[in-house]
Amino acid sequence: MDDDLLFLPAAAVAARIAGGSLSAREHVGAVLDAIEASQDGLNAFVTVDREGALAAAQAADRALAAGAPLGPLHGVAVSVKDMVAVKGLPNTNGSFTCEHDIPGADAPAVARLRAAGAIVVGKTTTPEFGHKGLTDSLLSGITRNPWNLERTPGGSSGGASAAVAAGLAPLAVGTDGAGSVRGPSATTGIVGLKPTRGMIAHPARSDPFGNQSFVGPMARTVSDAALMTEVMAGPAGGDPWSLGRGEAGALPGLAGNDLSGLRVLYAEKMANPEVAPDVVANTRACLDVFEKLGARITPMPEGFDWIEEAGRVLYQSAIHHLVAGLLPQWEGRLSPSLLRFAEWGAAWSALDLWDAIAARGDLYNRVQALFANHDVLVSPTTARTALMAEFDATAPVVINGRECGITRQSWTAYQYPFNLTGNPALTVPSGFSDDGLPTGLQLIGPWWSDRNLLRLGGVIETHRPWAHKRPERANRGLG
Repeated sequence: MDDDLLFLPAAAVAARIAGGSLSAREHVGAVLDAIEASQDGLNAFVTVDREGALAAAQAADRALAAGAPLGPLHGVAVSVKDMVAVKGLPNTNGSFTCEHDIPGADAPAVARLRAAGAIVVGKTTTPEFGHKGLTDSLLSGITRNPWNLERTPGGSSGGASAAVAAGLAPLAVGTDGAGSVRGPSATTGIVGLKPTRGMIAHPARSDPFGNQSFVGPMARTVSDAALMTEVMAGPAGGDPWSLGRGEAGALPGLAGNDLSGLRVLYAEKMANPEVAPDVVANTRACLDVFEKLGARITPMPEGFDWIEEAGRVLYQSAIHHLVAGLLPQWEGRLSPSLLRFAEWGAAWSALDLWDAIAARGDLYNRVQALFANHDVLVSPTTARTALMAEFDATAPVVINGRECGITRQSWTAYQYPFNLTGNPALTVPSGFSDDGLPTGLQLIGPWWSDRNLLRLGGVIETHRPWAHKRPERANRGLG
């Protein structure tokens, strides 16, 4: 198995296929073989479409030979999280309740990837209905981190992050309802973008206006994530927020290597009471890059209210609403943590819910106000490295020897606020920790500043490169 082929960036794969030095059949076949070899150890996929992917690869090679126009991702393998519809493949949401749900059409983002020439190789694992920041389910088992198989790849796009980090297709489609693209990307050392609300259409079955979930790209390089974003972006009737799209102006210095005039606001902590020292060290090393290039770094004032409790009201009451519709029929086949989250959600009253909705509106306004005097908000993506793969999401997380609350109050506290406000948020690798696992840097900007965030991520990538680093073959389940 050719590791160099598996770890080629998507843009390089597409260029080689277009130039004739690599066939789509060779590329997709290598990815499928690596997926098969890794499943027992890594378990990143719940469905693998070998037959369909190889047929699509052969069709891609025939199109090239016939001189047909080629899309920017012609012949490139991509995985899709098992909460995003792919025509003809089960969309289980990690749940026995959806085990036989076979979509009749692709989700908008998937349709656009296919139109650009990408080839779907399979569906990646997720916890049941994406309800937590770890990836395990009764349906598909435990998914593991390719840097250390004892640790989680994060969640709920953990199968997607594990796949990209392990070389099992260079691109993955994830969803982010409370940090589920950014947390797993940081935990496995890849790039993940939660775009501006409406940048990439993501229709919701219920409450499309209040939808907190986003479809986002996951890749090993910033340029691949940017290419994937451009391909997936655009409106769809099922997502009202996608029907109007803005564009932010370019930030100072992004055309070159001089960031003079760039105003960076740095939040070392948000709602989390603790952050690990190695995470802080890597975050500050990235800030040093910006500062040496001319940016001005300002610490976040203390006392900013990230509405942690109101966020839990919104999130857990939504889970209660979901689970109530599945009981009592499915009670014995639902994840214990999902049932526990639903119990917590049932405790909130209608008054609590409307207070939380009001708090969300207030948070939105206060976050937008931050960008009146700052161009970008920077923070760690997670407060520590990956938890154990079997960690109980209803238990408190320990950081610096202190119990800090459940994952959303501690480990992933930096992520959910921007699902609530709709602002784009990008994570890029910031380095490695004392335990050898990756850490992440989060960049948040005004609405529609997605391209600026990707360019700033590219600055970090240039000065603190990461894509050449690979998990050991044994940790990828490849022996």
